[in-house]
Amino acid sequence: MQENELFDAGIQSPAIEIGKVLRQTYMLLGMTIMFSAVTATISMAINAPYMGLWMLLPYIVCLFMVEKTKNSAAGLFWVFALTGWLGFTLGPILSYYIGVSGFEPILLALGGTAAIFFVLSGYILVTRKDMSHLTGFLCVGITVAFIAAIANYFLQIQGMGLAISCMFLMLSGGLIMWQTSAIIHGGERNYISATVTLYVMLYNIFSVLLSFLGSED
Repeated sequence: MQENELFDAGIQSPAIEIGKVLRQTYMLLGMTIMFSAVTATISMAINAPYMGLWMLLPYIVCLFMVEKTKNSAAGLFWVFALTGWLGFTLGPILSYYIGVSGFEPILLALGGTAAIFFVLSGYILVTRKDMSHLTGFLCVGITVAFIAAIANYFLQIQGMGLAISCMFLMLSGGLIMWQTSAIIHGGERNYISATVTLYVMLYNIFSVLLSFLGSED
């Protein structure tokens, strides 16, 4: 009887750990999104300038520090530094679209981003599909899209810009499913890393949807 109880505890322990990581990830993700909304509002209030590629410097530093400190309490500080910075850089973009089209494109982009996240993550949580076989493809794909986006910042090729946006949209959706799958299958036990991945993908999706919806007028 005692051996059976120990056996059951051994089976339940990984499930409990996975549930804990999932809850911590979603809680921290919600907090970082709210913090980003605050920093974006501050950016709009002080009329911060659009920073272009310069915004990547603090982003890369924060990303590096998140990875370095993810197993300590300092990791939380760097997560909020990273997401707060990205929220701040959104301020000028949001101000532009509000000036051109009002709040409608922003609200639609927010709604679309939320819908995509809940549908994709919900699909993985319900089906428990293992997406680990796509790790290499998604990592290479997002790297290529990132490099192409930087190149097109200077080239300004309209058709290329549209293609890159579509790439980011699809790859970000894929990475949301991949990260959720990694959590529920035990491949990701660090909720700080998981939160940053999901946040950046949501940032990408929101930015792309906003550019699509804002360009309709």
